[in-house]
Amino acid sequence: MTVGLLVLRRLLFPGTMALAVALAFVTTSRASTAVERVVTPSGIEAWLVREPSVPLIALDFAFRGGANQDPQDRPGVATMTAALLDEGAGDVDAKTYHERLENKAIELGFEADRDHFSGSVRTLVENTDEAFDLLKLALTAPRFDSEAVERIRGQLLSNLRHQATSPNEIANREWWATAFAGHPYGRPVAGTVESVSAISADELRAYTRRVFARDMLKVAIVGNIDAARASEIVERVFAGLPAHAELAPVAAAAPQGLGRRIAINLDVPQSVVVIGGAGIPRKDPDFIAAFIVNHILGGGSFSSRLYREVRETRGLAYSVYSSLVPLSHAALFMGGTATRADRANQTLDVLEKEIRRLAETGPTEEELTKAKSFLKGSFGLRFDTSTKIAAQLVQIQLDDLGIDYIDRRNGLIEAVSLGDVRRVAKRLLDGGLLVTVVGRPQQGLASKSDGG
Repeated sequence: MTVGLLVLRRLLFPGTMALAVALAFVTTSRASTAVERVVTPSGIEAWLVREPSVPLIALDFAFRGGANQDPQDRPGVATMTAALLDEGAGDVDAKTYHERLENKAIELGFEADRDHFSGSVRTLVENTDEAFDLLKLALTAPRFDSEAVERIRGQLLSNLRHQATSPNEIANREWWATAFAGHPYGRPVAGTVESVSAISADELRAYTRRVFARDMLKVAIVGNIDAARASEIVERVFAGLPAHAELAPVAAAAPQGLGRRIAINLDVPQSVVVIGGAGIPRKDPDFIAAFIVNHILGGGSFSSRLYREVRETRGLAYSVYSSLVPLSHAALFMGGTATRADRANQTLDVLEKEIRRLAETGPTEEELTKAKSFLKGSFGLRFDTSTKIAAQLVQIQLDDLGIDYIDRRNGLIEAVSLGDVRRVAKRLLDGGLLVTVVGRPQQGLASKSDGG
């Protein structure tokens, strides 16, 4: 990392000052005015948080349509596009493009996940024009030069070959491929060695033309900037994109294979366990109660039931987790751990027993009180840097929760009753699980090669 980028990173994480700003942002009685809605002349909406005490601007954006828009036989197109957007654009070749970023300490990045293609810019105020001119070029005129394409392809293939020996990657890929066979979610986001080897520059260009459009765009800006200037920047960067995306339809889906245990033999010291089942959609009225239930089960780190039973009581694993995964076209409950190969069966039994127990009896009053206290009190930590604030504002837009969600969120948590979490625990946890285990051969687990 260059000196310039190190300086920028330090400025983006200004310690106690940022924390004070974040706490004020979240707790002030006038918090509803902290997030401003800015609409540009071409109709692009952006959410703005002004922070004049920090000489920075952080902009995050996302387009709906990520890896789920990869061609069926070309998983990895979105990921490869993200890796190449800063490799030259317009009349600026890759070397010059990177030099311009480095000379002005501009941090620019792109990423694709299953449902979204996202990006971010971090810049000092004095370099605003340069930063957003480079972003505009990347989005509207990416070059995809053959030298850059082959160089990035080589890096992606190297990563994929490494992942082919990683028990975590193998377990996760097998879980998604089984749960969503025949659906875009079943394809690996990063692609395969075969698909990435075959992706062409024309396919990358076609992806950007279909996905990068104003009607699928969400934008947030945080920093030393007013509404007029924010509108000018957003208009400059995004107004030249097509008005409407050309997204392939993605069907609603639910995870398949619930009740199966799939074992994949790999000679590694620890077995990796991935579990998952149906979850609760983000906009479902029960989501907040499910969020609390998950915190009690395995999302609360050192305070969770899974941590206590798997690690503290039995010493089966160093870490264990559960999480809610609300996607655009499916909702999941997932979890996992890693343990000694000879204790994988026991660990799985404990995981499933605790999930059943919570489904049957629900949380206790004490667990609910503690979970509420933690989830409300820790919320401010999501806003302790400009980077985090921008990311949170984009996510709230993608989830369609409303510009006032930050003000309402803790009240929604407080309103959840013991009856709510007990009812939702059964709804969330009583539907069965698909399990994948990667490690040394496990007695009592069906091997993938056996078709179990």
